[in-house]
Amino acid sequence: MVRKILIVGAGKSTSFLLDYLLEKSETENIKITIGDLDTSAISENIKSHLNCSVIALDIFKDNERISAIQEADLVISMLPARFHIKIAEDCLTYKKHLVTASYISPELNKLNEKVKESGLVFMNEIGLDPGIDHMSAMQVIDRIREQGGKILLFESFCGGLVAPEYDNNLWNYKFTWNPRNVVLAGQGGTAKFIQEGTYKYIPYHKLFRRTEFFEVEGYGKFEGYANRDSLNYREAYSLQDALTIYRGTMRRVGFSKAWNIFVQLGATDDTYTIESSEDMTYREFINLFLPYSPTDSVELKLRHYLKIDQDDSTWEKLVELNLFDNSKKIGIPNATPAQALQKILEDQWTLKDKEKDMIVMYHKFGYELKGEKKQIDSKLVVIGEDRVHTAMAKTVGLPVAIAALKILNGKITTPGVQIPIAKEVYEPILKELETLGVNFKEYEVPYLGYNPDSVAS
Repeated sequence: MVRKILIVGAGKSTSFLLDYLLEKSETENIKITIGDLDTSAISENIKSHLNCSVIALDIFKDNERISAIQEADLVISMLPARFHIKIAEDCLTYKKHLVTASYISPELNKLNEKVKESGLVFMNEIGLDPGIDHMSAMQVIDRIREQGGKILLFESFCGGLVAPEYDNNLWNYKFTWNPRNVVLAGQGGTAKFIQEGTYKYIPYHKLFRRTEFFEVEGYGKFEGYANRDSLNYREAYSLQDALTIYRGTMRRVGFSKAWNIFVQLGATDDTYTIESSEDMTYREFINLFLPYSPTDSVELKLRHYLKIDQDDSTWEKLVELNLFDNSKKIGIPNATPAQALQKILEDQWTLKDKEKDMIVMYHKFGYELKGEKKQIDSKLVVIGEDRVHTAMAKTVGLPVAIAALKILNGKITTPGVQIPIAKEVYEPILKELETLGVNFKEYEVPYLGYNPDSVAS
């Protein structure tokens, strides 16, 4: 019997997802339907595949959305998280399994009991971060507990970066996923976590000056800044007794200090629009946030305003972005500061066709076993193939695809709105990911606890 999978959304993270499912379509007896508002970006190789059909789909048109979902056995939503609820409600109504790579929203979580009663699997947070981070962390945590160990410390960092051979700008960074999310990172709340049994909070305006540093063998030094809420998974991971829980985002050393310039300027604000932004030059945009002076240049005002010393390497990073160019224009009507900044950054940080990205993930597990304190560091590096088949698309799309097939094949059966923290889910998925080049290396290191000397003031 043919099984049908509907994939809603065909954005940047779907290349490996589509390739995997279409490659398996004959042996697994599945047909794939891809629904997207704009189907023009979908490659001809995908469109012409015998087991694939492509439809124009506007999820805000109820008839289109419902009709497509009714035809499927399982739905994969690769839309932005805020749109999942429409898909989820239909999946519940028409008794279809659902897989997403996004965080579970409160609205989606409210469906949990009804989803359980219907015997459906609504698997969420099954991409990279969230996703592979959950599965790889729980695999080690469960192993330590099975040996009789007690978790004292859990830290987890993840970053989408540029591969070393294409790391050719002063920021050591290029966009590998949604640029808007990068510009808005850290906003909307205070970062909170726990260190050595004490709750800690970092407001947005201080976030990028409180970084932890670490090294990944063969790839050099990195820094990490705190995610918004590191305590979200304390209960899910059963880490209520852990003294340190800290989740963060990885960048190359020096990125956060330079990014903090934009934060302090107010250039990452997304709450208001700028008059005459369409014809505004990059230089004029920067000048918006600086005090008036009849004599001082924009450069001089910026140096004075944010106390950037002559010998501070951060300055060269700003110059490299053409921030002071008086000919390049924002070109976006009624842009917010964040939208204008994103346009400036995309000029410099967009991957070229043959360039490759890199995913880095780093877990630290501190634990006590038979009266002795120990630590395991677990590290993952994945290099992309090109601008389409990125490491980001691989690490987001493959877990989604594998989970979808496991659900269809009755290998993942526990019903409900959930994340991939059960052995039933993470063991087979991580095992298959290893065969596809997504595998962690573990290192036993001396237990240090949380090291306050690694945090910048």
